[in-house]
Amino acid sequence: MSDELTKVDSAIAGLSINSKEEKEADKTAKKTHRRHSSQSEGVWNIKDLEAKKIELTLPIETQKTGWKLNTAPSSIEDKDILKLHLVTPPVKKIDLHFPLGLEVTARNLKGVTVKDALDAIHKQFKKKADDELDKPYLAGFEWDKEECWTRLIVHQTKQTSVQQTSSKKSKKKKEEA
Repeated sequence: MSDELTKVDSAIAGLSINSKEEKEADKTAKKTHRRHSSQSEGVWNIKDLEAKKIELTLPIETQKTGWKLNTAPSSIEDKDILKLHLVTPPVKKIDLHFPLGLEVTARNLKGVTVKDALDAIHKQFKKKADDELDKPYLAGFEWDKEECWTRLIVHQTKQTSVQQTSSKKSKKKKEEA
């Protein structure tokens, strides 16, 4: 009775009975499968860039957003900025470091965009009132390879550098005049 059973009934005539070795081989083959839909070509891991000493560059547009940290990123007037990659070459995730010690991480498997970074920052500041924020406006990002290769420094300012033009009150005043 120590032999493995083979065909017993005509109901299972079309089925083959795998040995234990074949079943183990199937399990190991399944573990190596990776999804390709979540991986994008040309998107790097930040640690790989550091190992290969590939330098990051930031788009100049990120310095001119005039965005208030406790408002939604969709409140930025120039919506095209949000679609830009935060750094070149694009990375899957990057840490954003604030001068007072707060650190947030922006993630996107297809490359971190400016919107991803602003969303991560907004998540930290959305419940803060205006008077709680010492410097409520985003001045821009800085990459300092001497300090830390894998993160960006977030700069803040007390006043926005961008003129707000889409307020409803100013439109009504222009119509009345």
